[in-house]
Amino acid sequence: MSDIIKHECGVVLLRLRKPLSFYQEKYGSAFYGLNKLQQMMQKLVNRGQDGAGVATIKLDTEAGKRYISRHRSNEEQSLKKVYEYIFNRFEDVDPALLNDPEWLKENHAFMGEVLMGHLRYGTHGENHIENCHPVFRRNNWQSKSLLVAGNFNLTNVDEMFDRLVELGQHPKEKSDTVTVLERIGHFLEEEWHRLYEYYKPEFETRQEVTQKIIQEIDLARVLRQSVRRFDGGYVMGGMVGHGDAFILRDPNGIRPAYYYVDDEIIVAASERPAIQIAFDLHVDKIKELPRANALIIKKDGSYKLEEIQEPQQSTPCSFERIYFSRANDRDIYKERQELGIRLVKPVLESVKYNFNKTVFSYIPNSSEVAFLGLVKGLEKEAKRIKKERILALGEKLNKENLSKIMRIQPRVEKMVDKHIKQRTFITADANRDKLVSHVYDITYGVVRNYKDTLVLVDDSIVRGTTLKASIIKLISRLKPKKIIILSSAPQIRFPDCYGIDMSKMKDFVAFNAIIQLLKENGKQGLIDSVYEKAKLELTKPKHEIQNVVKELYEAFPYEEVSAKICEIVKPDGLEIELEVIYQTVEDLNATCPGYGDWYFTGNYPTHGGNKVANQAFVNYIENNHERAY
Repeated sequence: MSDIIKHECGVVLLRLRKPLSFYQEKYGSAFYGLNKLQQMMQKLVNRGQDGAGVATIKLDTEAGKRYISRHRSNEEQSLKKVYEYIFNRFEDVDPALLNDPEWLKENHAFMGEVLMGHLRYGTHGENHIENCHPVFRRNNWQSKSLLVAGNFNLTNVDEMFDRLVELGQHPKEKSDTVTVLERIGHFLEEEWHRLYEYYKPEFETRQEVTQKIIQEIDLARVLRQSVRRFDGGYVMGGMVGHGDAFILRDPNGIRPAYYYVDDEIIVAASERPAIQIAFDLHVDKIKELPRANALIIKKDGSYKLEEIQEPQQSTPCSFERIYFSRANDRDIYKERQELGIRLVKPVLESVKYNFNKTVFSYIPNSSEVAFLGLVKGLEKEAKRIKKERILALGEKLNKENLSKIMRIQPRVEKMVDKHIKQRTFITADANRDKLVSHVYDITYGVVRNYKDTLVLVDDSIVRGTTLKASIIKLISRLKPKKIIILSSAPQIRFPDCYGIDMSKMKDFVAFNAIIQLLKENGKQGLIDSVYEKAKLELTKPKHEIQNVVKELYEAFPYEEVSAKICEIVKPDGLEIELEVIYQTVEDLNATCPGYGDWYFTGNYPTHGGNKVANQAFVNYIENNHERAY
């Protein structure tokens, strides 16, 4: 992606179903759980580099002994820092004791049977350590202590905050993280007291009652009450101090979650390859967590799937398929290739099927798989053309004509190379463009000056600022006759509110294009009309709100918006012809059927999404730079 956007988060939950001694004997290490957790988090590091955190719970510890361990970091290379902190604690331990799991559990932190890890991208606000997960709600009763980590954004934080206040709470801040923790924590306590009152007459001591509560706590009941009015996309993992745990997915399945169970472990993670690689599993053994369901793990190691909410229309995030999730997932790899294949026809029509004078490449690195699909499609089309032309020769078939036809093939090159690992998105915008030119190298001597068209595949174009200020300027040094930018994703027209840092209309080059088109063609009245309609919609009950911003895009054809985007991203003074070709929504939906496309169409899966779209447009008109939720 030429425009780096912060997105998503990654969560891993791991339950060891055997004593630590089992893993010492079978795998030669009592650190089996920590090592596997680290391995999975490393495979999910694409999902978060602003912060990382790990928490563990020891089962059946004596009173007075520490049973919960947690460490978080918001430093550079936060994941590395977290595990350095954990494993440095064992540096001075006698080597013989490192092979004694009972001693390690008794004397050292993080030697628990229930483990949870989190990787964070902060979509809003500053990167404080308090924002790193897992977040912790402490209590002297084990079965009231709660740790939560997740990949989520709620569109109705204000509403949920007010509900907490109505319950008598005094939350320390208004954020979805605090809201989630306090909601679940509140109903966990209610469940605890319900059970206490029910079982108190049966037992002589409170300690006996407490042990019975640990056996009987119904986490499904807790979660049903907690998330009853949540509007958003989420995967939430949680651990209760006595050892119960859960991972929960939203009713539309917007955020991804997968799990695997055998006699030794129960594991859940945000991406399938993290589990597959860590435990060397065939892909078919890993299951997708059904939407609206929770995987609930009891202290005794038993587990069950529970439907927590009524499932809604399945609309998983299509950006997971296009960009966010790792491409080594079998299905995602195939889908990204297909997205590239579907760009073959429009790009060949643009270059008039002139393979000889067209060079195909991509902007590293996330678009590489889509590019491979494009190449496959180009090669197939080249074979078709060669076959047709050979047959058309008839009696004129000779060695010279055949040789000329056989030279028809796509010219595939690596034209742009990212030669250092540099997180350019953390740099201020004013300096970022200059930094990009140092991060990327270009290949000289392949493109013939002012003769060849250079085609570059990008997986998506959000703001277009990096294309304009850096990438296009950089590749123009190769002096092609024409530059074509291919986006394997459609035009991003609407804000996201379920976990991705795309919340302000002014940041979308497609939105800026439609506004310019409307103004240039004397349709300012439509902008004003939609503004008034959007304000009216915001006064309605949330379930009645419609996304009226879609009316703006109905005024011009898709291709005309693409042409205006091309004008916007073209650097000043660039004399080389430039064209931008986008994937169509129809081809995206054909490639990823059943996936959510609200960024492209404005068809949000929850009522809160419609509200956010209208509010984002009102904020734009009123020059309000706050996020819309």
